[in-house]
Amino acid sequence: MRILLIDLGTESTREVNHALSGQGYEIITDRGLTVDEVLALSPEVLITEATPSDLSCCGLISQIKASPGPRTLKIVMIVHDGALERARGLDLGADDVISFPFEPLEFAARIRAQFRERQPELELEAKLNDALQKEHLAESAVEALSGDMNAKRRVWLIPAIFVLSAAVILAALATVISNRYSRKDTLQLKADVARLSGGILQQEELLRRAEQARASLTASNTLGTRESLKAQTAEIRKKIAAGGDTDVESLRAQLQTTQSRLSRLENEGRVAETIVHTYGPSICLLHVVVEFRDKDSGQLLRISTDATGKPQVDDKGMVSLETEGTGPPLQIDVFGTGFLVAHDGRLLTNHHVAEPWWGSDELKQLLDRGASAFAASYTAYFPGSLQGIAAKVDRISARADLATLKLQTPAPPRAVLLQLDDRSQASVSGDPVVLIGYPTGIEGILARAGSDTTQKVVENAHEVTQIVSQLAAQHLIRPTTTQGHIGDVLMDKIVYDAATTSGGSGGPLFNRDGKVIGVNFAALTDFGGSNLAVPVRYADELMK
Repeated sequence: MRILLIDLGTESTREVNHALSGQGYEIITDRGLTVDEVLALSPEVLITEATPSDLSCCGLISQIKASPGPRTLKIVMIVHDGALERARGLDLGADDVISFPFEPLEFAARIRAQFRERQPELELEAKLNDALQKEHLAESAVEALSGDMNAKRRVWLIPAIFVLSAAVILAALATVISNRYSRKDTLQLKADVARLSGGILQQEELLRRAEQARASLTASNTLGTRESLKAQTAEIRKKIAAGGDTDVESLRAQLQTTQSRLSRLENEGRVAETIVHTYGPSICLLHVVVEFRDKDSGQLLRISTDATGKPQVDDKGMVSLETEGTGPPLQIDVFGTGFLVAHDGRLLTNHHVAEPWWGSDELKQLLDRGASAFAASYTAYFPGSLQGIAAKVDRISARADLATLKLQTPAPPRAVLLQLDDRSQASVSGDPVVLIGYPTGIEGILARAGSDTTQKVVENAHEVTQIVSQLAAQHLIRPTTTQGHIGDVLMDKIVYDAATTSGGSGGPLFNRDGKVIGVNFAALTDFGGSNLAVPVRYADELMK
């Protein structure tokens, strides 16, 4: 049972070794290792430390969790503060966070818990590898035995799943691959995940997701608030006033630290308010409708329907796709964020928002078997506007996950151009940042609108486009703002902890000066919510 201690201070190293001594662990201590060097040591648990003067561990955690290496490596972070710093450590991706100084018995128990949690993950990983091997063998056998396909292609599917975002599609596709062994079944389920139910909205599913998003928003807003720090300040003052045997000097030092953090939060809050007021109207919700064609014939893939227009379903609930007929086209609806950067109506966003199939290994496997994807429409919804504005692709970056779209009609009068800061010194580790976007797409908007509004909107709409139009008509399309700090600045990415999720892709990341320093492109949700942004200098070639 190997444990790696990396970048720990002298005192922390001594206390950790004391807590874990005599328990059969192989403990390795090192500093300044790269991700590859960490993985080469094959530790089961990694223990690192975050101090105000050294936040390098934040970037290391993000890189380890994003690497293709073992997903079962557990990371425990030691911090030198209370609940707020522990919450931030968990958001950065640590599996557990403990404040220093700690009780040796409790620390040892937490490490044992990490080893226990690894076991079911190892078993699941083994099952997944076995399933993938079986699928590969089955596909090879089918390809060897299969003859020419009929001119009119038809793929049979199980009942459709309502999909709202590219992240949901990819997650579901990964599950499909790991749980089916034949090429036929894999094709069926992949196509099923990528399809709406013939334009029929499953209201219960959307309402359930909106409630989940509402609960998540409520929970996230309760962490690290100014009220919590104010309460801590009041409590420390009470202890100082009580006097007695209490170490007054230590309490005064705690009071000064707490007041400094409170002052910093209040200053950052004022900066965020200014950014939102100035640039919020210029940040739009992007709705991308993706459709599919048969590669050989060039015809649209459609859902087979009967004479009444209902999807054809057999006694097993299977629905078919075809390249001929009058049924509705196979579609997926993808949501992202874009923002105004040029007077000619250009919007900056991600490549994977402009082309949702780009960079998707799972979706590529489906497309390589006879289908091609294309964007049927782009619509930009700005806050305060009663209707969306059509857009089209302008340019795609060859160097980074960035793209520009161009509005087909002028932007709303309130929209102003966002200022881009492409200087290397514009992004500094530890500096505050503000992220604005539309995480979870229309689910997040419905969550903020309230249960009654959500119910009415869903009941009066029968497809995604109608839902978004109703939200715009009721002035409910407004971006979400979150604050955080930069964990690390790398050559091609900025690591930070302002919360977001799918749908927030393409959102602008502002520095303390109110200028855009990056474009959000990844929310590493598998391990706690650390996020990555493309440095805005990579957009220079698109803006020329």
